[in-house]
Amino acid sequence: MAYVLAYTLSWISSLEAHPVAQGALDITIFSNHVNVRATVSNEEVLVAMTFSGRKTLPLIEMARLHGEYLLKHLYVTADGRLLDGRVVKVPAQASNRLSYEFEYRLNDSLPKHIGLQQDVLREFEFAPGNPWEASYFVRISHEGQPAVEDYLLTVRQPVDFECRWHQILSTRDTTQSDRGGIAIAFIRHGVMHILMGYDHLLFLSALLLATVRLSDLIKVISVFTVAHTLTLVLSVMDLFRLTGRIVEPMIAASIVIVAMQNVFWPTQSRGYSRLLITFLFGLFHGLGFAGGLLDSMSTMRGGAAVMAMIAFSIGIEIGHQFVVLPAFGSLRLFHRTTGSTLSQVGSVQKYGSGGIALAGVGYLVAALM
Repeated sequence: MAYVLAYTLSWISSLEAHPVAQGALDITIFSNHVNVRATVSNEEVLVAMTFSGRKTLPLIEMARLHGEYLLKHLYVTADGRLLDGRVVKVPAQASNRLSYEFEYRLNDSLPKHIGLQQDVLREFEFAPGNPWEASYFVRISHEGQPAVEDYLLTVRQPVDFECRWHQILSTRDTTQSDRGGIAIAFIRHGVMHILMGYDHLLFLSALLLATVRLSDLIKVISVFTVAHTLTLVLSVMDLFRLTGRIVEPMIAASIVIVAMQNVFWPTQSRGYSRLLITFLFGLFHGLGFAGGLLDSMSTMRGGAAVMAMIAFSIGIEIGHQFVVLPAFGSLRLFHRTTGSTLSQVGSVQKYGSGGIALAGVGYLVAALM
């Protein structure tokens, strides 16, 4: 309850429930410089420019200025030494995906390791104590050699690439290395998408408050998993997608409806109607999960994209268990140790769900703006 109320105001001021912007970096290592091509979303540019007091500028001007911002927040090192960079190319026109190019000069010696770090958007708060952040899918290659696709760059997860100046990588070796790295990176990505996704956490909390037995929890979480996995896969395969202007309000509505069912129709919150509602809204949550994956996968190919989707889905489920199991156990332990009566259990469900509904309404208003 306290957790919910602490963040209620954060939805009033922002459309997105996930303070994470995704992009991609294509890095080519030459003998005398490192070339970085960054593909970023409009969201990243708008957040950076808005919080910098430049929200009144035309979008194309924001996009061009964002090149200098990225240069200051992307750090490329050679054997631990920070390289000086310059902006080579900025977008010529505004679009959904904006492309930038940077060049970092190397000294006379060939480096053994190229490192990448970034703190993009970290100085801007999405909510008190919860800053924005950006994540990038990274492809690195030597000039004329296959790209290595096994990196996800976040503020907590830097990239270190071992240069192989005298070794031609075989396709077989590259594929094996890529898949292992992709799996680990996107499992983490899925976990963090849940732990930082307040809309999904609220929805899970509303479902959790209505469960009395472990069997209730298993049923409702299983139905939710089937639903969101279905639309996640369909979206990633480009078979079915919806705009965020539809998905975000529907996710917000799911929070309000499930919470209000807990308050006014508590006996139905554990029956087949709850499972049906969970499935229907789970479809929209799956489309929301896809939004956290599609941008990062925008430059991936073939088997790497499939591996990323599977790993991300596994991470989503791990994130769910990180939240659901401890919360369910704590709630059951609280009722047992305090000797709560059925009436008191109902009060916890009623007032807790009321707080969740209030937060959901705030998020719904922001999503419709």
